Amino acid sequence: MTVGTRPRAQRGQGTQRGHVRAHATGAASTALRKVLESPRRPARVLAAFPTGIYLELRTELEPHVIAVVSGDAVRLPNAMVINDPLPRVSVGDEACVGDGSIEIGGLGLRAHRWWDPAPPLGAIDPVRLASCLPVMTELCDRSPRRPGLEGNGAAELLAGGCAEGSLLHGVTAAEQLVGLGPGLTPSGDDMLAGLLVALRHLGTAAGVARAVWLADWLAAAVTFDARSRTTPISATLLHCAARGEASGEVLAVLRGVAGRQSLEAALHRLFQVGHTSGADLAWGVRVGLAAVVGLESGSR
Repeated sequence: MTVGTRPRAQRGQGTQRGHVRAHATGAASTALRKVLESPRRPARVLAAFPTGIYLELRTELEPHVIAVVSGDAVRLPNAMVINDPLPRVSVGDEACVGDGSIEIGGLGLRAHRWWDPAPPLGAIDPVRLASCLPVMTELCDRSPRRPGLEGNGAAELLAGGCAEGSLLHGVTAAEQLVGLGPGLTPSGDDMLAGLLVALRHLGTAAGVARAVWLADWLAAAVTFDARSRTTPISATLLHCAARGEASGEVLAVLRGVAGRQSLEAALHRLFQVGHTSGADLAWGVRVGLAAVVGLESGSR
């Protein structure tokens, strides 16, 4: 699936370093703090859409890709959100990131506030999770939005391996799913991202140590060579998910599972993301929830 709608048509309107003509501020994910506060580094426009611009940094730091998005776009965990109009840029245009700012398309951006892409859920009674699983399963099953790899053998192996707490099956399946599917964020990656975030947050909140242990190992497996196996944008989002960082839509579903807000409304918003990304992420969260419930029951 794709993370935007259609590329901008304008060409040749890039920015040269030191030629910033305007300034603006935005709300930045704390995942960007280290990159923004590091020395200036060159970057290039990787993709440009009406609601988002994606910059690839020439650095080993994570996140390797930064999203500059408008207020009505999906708030990705590697994003700076701005209310001003996005600059007109084209794929391949130069940019610069560091020393506290992002310079792109003649615009200099600085963070005026920060938001946490991995806020803790707080303690959750495992009984609550167990009662929520059939509800979430029903909501996902009746949604017209279907996962891009529904019925795929590797996806089924991953779900089964997580339910059993099997590291062998889980890692084997996860490695098969990395980069699987079309688009800037392939379905296999979105499924894995939802799973990693759910295992880490729900496992921590319910005190199911084996779920967090499983998240650690799966995260290590899928991020080890993600840059060479999937798109730069998707590899970055996998690294974010490995740390428990997710979009606002995914975090809302986790809060719904925890009983902090309406689960049905949160799932509805998540399903609207992209062509299949929302459904793929929801699949991962549901599999993660099932794994936490099963591992908690098995530990008694």
